[in-house]
Amino acid sequence: MSGIEARPMIPVEVAMVRLLEMAEATPILERERVLLAHAEGRVLANDLVATLDLPPWPNSAMDGYALRLADWAGEPLPVSQRIFAGQAPEPLTPGTCARIFTGAPVPAGADCVEMQENAEVQDDQRVRFIEPLKTGQNIRPQGQETTVGEQVLAAGTRMGPIELGLAASLGLAELTVVRRVRVAVLSTGDELIEPGLPLGPGQIYNSNRVLLCSWLQRLGCEVVDAGILPDDLEKTRHALGSLSHVDLILSTGGVSVGEADFLGHALREDGELSLWKLAIKPGKPLTFGHFRGVPVIGLPGNPASTLVTFALLARPYLLRRQGVTDVAPMQFPVPAGFTWNKPGDRREYLRGRLEQGRAVYYSNQSSGVLRSAAWAEGLIEVREGTTVAEGDWLNFIPLSEVLG
Repeated sequence: MSGIEARPMIPVEVAMVRLLEMAEATPILERERVLLAHAEGRVLANDLVATLDLPPWPNSAMDGYALRLADWAGEPLPVSQRIFAGQAPEPLTPGTCARIFTGAPVPAGADCVEMQENAEVQDDQRVRFIEPLKTGQNIRPQGQETTVGEQVLAAGTRMGPIELGLAASLGLAELTVVRRVRVAVLSTGDELIEPGLPLGPGQIYNSNRVLLCSWLQRLGCEVVDAGILPDDLEKTRHALGSLSHVDLILSTGGVSVGEADFLGHALREDGELSLWKLAIKPGKPLTFGHFRGVPVIGLPGNPASTLVTFALLARPYLLRRQGVTDVAPMQFPVPAGFTWNKPGDRREYLRGRLEQGRAVYYSNQSSGVLRSAAWAEGLIEVREGTTVAEGDWLNFIPLSEVLG
């Protein structure tokens, strides 16, 4: 047994810490200005600070009537003005109320809004209020959401629809964001062929390339398609060397210690190997290293292994390179709807879903079966050395948490 093969497996948590440390050692430092409409999925480079109060003036939370509580002793009040959203009201005439609509500015002098459901318009058009009133009711105060100078979003925030809406509410048309991570995607193996071409003897279609390129685009990365590498050490070295302009080389296959695993050989002989052989299933032969200074993550070639290791390890690494602080996917405990009587020495992630509130897994958990993930809603974590009885609590990671 070689020294590489004899190395103990690295626990998932240890591998994650080391990957994130290496990501932080080579952050993406370049910044760029982008239009708000093009900032979906991008990472804020600077804190987003409010330059105005939200709302910028007190406004009504209801359709109703604005009045000054001290002017009202229970008698009906005449209406002195009507205020719609987008209008600038006149100061409230003492002893009157103002007809007001949701979102409209509250007139100076008014300190209360009563909803129209609790008001009666009399024949003389005066308004009678039928419920007790209190100061400040149904008024959104100025600066209720943000005040000038307040940090609204921290640098490192990924901009989704809600964050973009918040930036728009502050009047921002552009944002300063971190440059996209440039990721070269390559596959290895003479057996691989691209979809659309006829299969030859012993060949299979390359599903990993489509899976990863689509996933990386969702993460806001710039994807460089490096194609399929043949099983040839010299050609592998040449292909890796031609990718010096990217931030990460992401490969699938060829990272184990087999005779035909040329990517692993290239990293060991001409590069630097920092991580190899993880205590994870599927995905044990994941590799992290550098080739002439360029980081390389070598994912296992089996499709389910590619999916699990990218979701749990490569995705957090890419986000941290862009300065995202919180890179761990949300997970929550669920009761098991199955038994598991085969404790292993690796952390296992079963492709599963929730049925009637309990986690169940796809019948075929082979690392080569991508259909298991298409059926699944998430990953069920089974810890090393444990068995599972029905009703035991297990961590569940929704796929929706890691796919974007």
